[in-house]
Amino acid sequence: MRDHRKLRAFQEADALVVAVYGATRWLPQNEAFGLTSQLRRAAVSVVANIVEGSARPSEKDYRHFLSVAFASLRELGYLLDLTVRLGLLPKEQAEPVLTRQNETALLLGALLNRLSKSRPVTP
Repeated sequence: MRDHRKLRAFQEADALVVAVYGATRWLPQNEAFGLTSQLRRAAVSVVANIVEGSARPSEKDYRHFLSVAFASLRELGYLLDLTVRLGLLPKEQAEPVLTRQNETALLLGALLNRLSKSRPVTP
């Protein structure tokens, strides 16, 4: 069984969840069931899929869950950008989270590329 805690992609994604929760505290209360919820769900989905994939016995399942984690990470990037464009989160508060999201995408993309014999993943 793989230990997800040893993966740099997991460690970065875990820190990303904490950063997203911190940043979303400042969103308007009327967004609690909108963007706040979506941002947090996407961030947690990244980590949860890395953990679940790591627990799967087959390499195919492992790659599948990492791919789902990568898709959630891309979703998170879009939602962060949208939140800034809508003026709900100041760019200076979003920048560290976006930087961490990009770093996580690079790490997770590299991991997927190492595991994949087919088409490469682009962060």
